[in-house]
Amino acid sequence: MTTTHEPPRGDVLASLNFYSPPEDGSAPFNLAGDVPPGLPPRNYGSIPKDVLIQDARGQESTFTLDKDAFQILLDQPPSSETAFTDDASIQTNYYPEVEHLLLTTVPGATKIIIFDHTVRRTTPNAPRQPVARVHIDQTALSTRQRIRRHATTSPSEADTLLSSPSSRYRIINVWRPLNTSPVESFPLAFASSSTLRDRDVVPVEHRYPGGYVGQTAAIRHDPAQAWFYLSGMTGDERVLLECFDSAAAAAAALTGEEEGEWGEVKGGRVAHSAFEDPRTREGAEKRESIEVRALVFGPC
Repeated sequence: MTTTHEPPRGDVLASLNFYSPPEDGSAPFNLAGDVPPGLPPRNYGSIPKDVLIQDARGQESTFTLDKDAFQILLDQPPSSETAFTDDASIQTNYYPEVEHLLLTTVPGATKIIIFDHTVRRTTPNAPRQPVARVHIDQTALSTRQRIRRHATTSPSEADTLLSSPSSRYRIINVWRPLNTSPVESFPLAFASSSTLRDRDVVPVEHRYPGGYVGQTAAIRHDPAQAWFYLSGMTGDERVLLECFDSAAAAAAALTGEEEGEWGEVKGGRVAHSAFEDPRTREGAEKRESIEVRALVFGPC
């Protein structure tokens, strides 16, 4: 007989790990991929802070990309990809579903370019585990780098995509659990972009083994940040995590009483982190998830 366990519900006070600068005052960096023996994976630390994380269950439709830089989608159809263990199979079966989802969900989206994905499993031997540090996957700089690397056939085409005042480009992660049961272990927390201040976002060099250097962002704690999670998330639900939005950058450039086409876009970058829910029962199924990262273009 199978026993069904109800996952923890409701708001929760939990610890999140925020940015602590390098002790020597140097610029912060991460080492991506397999870190050589004897080297630390990063040169900066983290400070745990107890944060009220509000349950978004029941109010999913109130969150939008333009206001919060995250969006919750319910009742998604089953995927033709079932195992999520083979990268080639994921690209063949799941990528087209993600592209269709973004084109039909993000208003004005005209072009989607998926550039990578990560499967995370909470097991000791898993190559990628949930990240329990508050971060943003991309910055304005690394978004421009991604466009030049993945979305264009020539430097002039990249210049056009990046410089046109009417062209909007974003990086959006599509996040979903792979568990057979509702998520109990290491759920994902995300902060409304409208409550995240520039001074709390710290660019961090992301150094890859082949020499490519990108950029992520670490996050300083601020009590004004509003944090959320979706309790008991299931495989037919998705969270869109907007890492960068050029429209938000344009809106931030407006001053005083000026109004513009992007004036209602608030921040456009979502800080997020896995967290240990203190209510998680012993023996709960370990969280498994996949995040697919995409360049999203339009309107233009």
